Amino acid sequence: MTASSPSSVETQGSPMRAQPVRPSDSANPALRPLEGGGAHITGGFWSLRQERNGADAIRSAYDLLEKAGNFDNLRVAAGTKTGQARGPIFMDSDIYKWLEAVAFEFGRNPEPDLLEMQRTVTRLIAAAQADDGYLDSVQQIQGGESGRYTDLPWSHEMYCAGHLFQAAVAQVRATGDTELLDVAVKLADHLDATFGPDKRPDIDGHPVVEMGLVELYRVTGERRYLSLAAHFVDARGRGYTESFGKEATYFSDRVPVREATTVEGHAVRSVYLGAGATDIAIELDDPELLSALETQFASMMASKTFITGGLGARWDYEAFGDPYELPTDRGYAETCAAIGGVQWAWRLLLATGKPIYADAIERFLFNAFLPGVSLSGTEYFYVNPLQLRDRAHADENRSPAHGRRGWFDCACCPPNIMRTFASLDSYLATMTEGGLQLHQFATGDFAFDNGAVRVTTDYPWNGTVDIEVLDTTGTWSLDIRIPAWSDNTTLTVNGEPIGTTPSSYARVTRAFTPGDLIRLELDTTVRLYAADARIDATRGAVAIERGPLVYALEHTDLPGITLDDVMFDLNSTIEATKREELLDGIVTLELQGKSPSTHSQTSWPYRRVGGVGVGYPGANRKTRASDPAPVSLTAIPYFAWANREIGPMRVWLPTV
Repeated sequence: MTASSPSSVETQGSPMRAQPVRPSDSANPALRPLEGGGAHITGGFWSLRQERNGADAIRSAYDLLEKAGNFDNLRVAAGTKTGQARGPIFMDSDIYKWLEAVAFEFGRNPEPDLLEMQRTVTRLIAAAQADDGYLDSVQQIQGGESGRYTDLPWSHEMYCAGHLFQAAVAQVRATGDTELLDVAVKLADHLDATFGPDKRPDIDGHPVVEMGLVELYRVTGERRYLSLAAHFVDARGRGYTESFGKEATYFSDRVPVREATTVEGHAVRSVYLGAGATDIAIELDDPELLSALETQFASMMASKTFITGGLGARWDYEAFGDPYELPTDRGYAETCAAIGGVQWAWRLLLATGKPIYADAIERFLFNAFLPGVSLSGTEYFYVNPLQLRDRAHADENRSPAHGRRGWFDCACCPPNIMRTFASLDSYLATMTEGGLQLHQFATGDFAFDNGAVRVTTDYPWNGTVDIEVLDTTGTWSLDIRIPAWSDNTTLTVNGEPIGTTPSSYARVTRAFTPGDLIRLELDTTVRLYAADARIDATRGAVAIERGPLVYALEHTDLPGITLDDVMFDLNSTIEATKREELLDGIVTLELQGKSPSTHSQTSWPYRRVGGVGVGYPGANRKTRASDPAPVSLTAIPYFAWANREIGPMRVWLPTV
């Protein structure tokens, strides 16, 4: 088909659980997503989060977007209302991410009101689009035609376009509607007529248009969109943003993508760029580009990632810091960066089939993405530090000292969370010719050409995962990820043991029979971690994990104790206890530590090593804490903190 005829896209007659990423038939990735409807979460841990996201968050967001002025901007741009632009320059992108969530949720749970909201807002978007295809409501209101693309490092014009493309593709795949695709194609044609090697060589300051263009190519077959996306990837790193007086590092514009060896600058921009570039590598079968991206991802995980999987060390500029710059209480770890990490790791997993990317996705999902949303599904953290100190003050809108918020002035995270939950089914399993791969563990049904299986599990609370063969044809292979953290794993097929190795896939190949039972028993023994000594903020402290979950201490479980003073006893036994009544039913960890019964403030908080007293004139040399006393401590999964009340919390525990 051609770009001028998007309505000729093949659409299904019924809702489908659609994939956000679907490599073209001409691409040759190591793994492919299951076809629409092939993956379906049916119960358990993630199902509850999806239900609340669909029933409450997505539907309430319609009113929140109305209240914030996002829809009014479109009305003003369309000429049906008068007024000034409201909110940040990228207001349209919040609508598009929400529309993507609506489409995926309709594919999961086809309720008529979802389709009605989608179509109402889509008509509003179409009305706001300029005749030549340009669309950015805030820019249309503020600058008109003369203001277009005059400040691309900051205007987010193509960033908004990228999210529009993703929403349009989601609508086609999940609902069959093509009205938003018509809008997307007109805008993509406008971009293609404006930018490129023989036109304007510019790039947008915030990557995401690359992912959007590639997916638009995948659904329309229009190769110009793929070529434009490839141009945007290869044009970055040439210092274009410096010509606007900007700092190139912030925009990932200092080093060409193919030459970069690590991530830098604004964390969300950087991981979105990595994800889009990986799409290009998949579609163009470009091993050089893929190798560079694998190197960058490995460097990120080795020196710029919190133990939670949080990405972005600095509040300043929402940025990756220097290697091993990972502060606990001022760590940024924006929720959107975690989502971008999932998107990048998923594409690298499809491209290579390597289990390290599935391990990373698990860490991102449980410990960096999930803390960003309340258990109710309707309140959000923008940033996710690993510590909140005693008497911390909420000094700005996004501060976690506020607790989770219902919305933000810069509301990129809430609709991003919504679309991730709504499309989560698609990130669990993949297929090859004659094979099914299970990467994440959730109760659900998974089907591909040769068969179907049903997974039943109480993961992550215990490590037992039962996989029952429902349907089968011929001989095929089932690959099951063995997480890197599971030291002693057992795997049986109808009781027959199969060998396993951590951080790999255990393969079972046979002519299966319906009713065959594969049982995976993962080792959820509690583990202690110390950080690399180059991470100054956590030197001398330990973090606790059980299964895929990072744990934290929260003030509400430590009555009468100041959390900042607590020290963990390394000789402590740690007991796991399932608490069905607590925080939707979690496993807590009971451990021992020490805390001084009194702790006076000194006039100088540093002491001389190997000597007596302090090195600051006028300090009270006799003032010190009393001898630490034993205390009982309760740790909860980090993702669940701040769901009872807001107060001190810490992941890294100083040791006795």
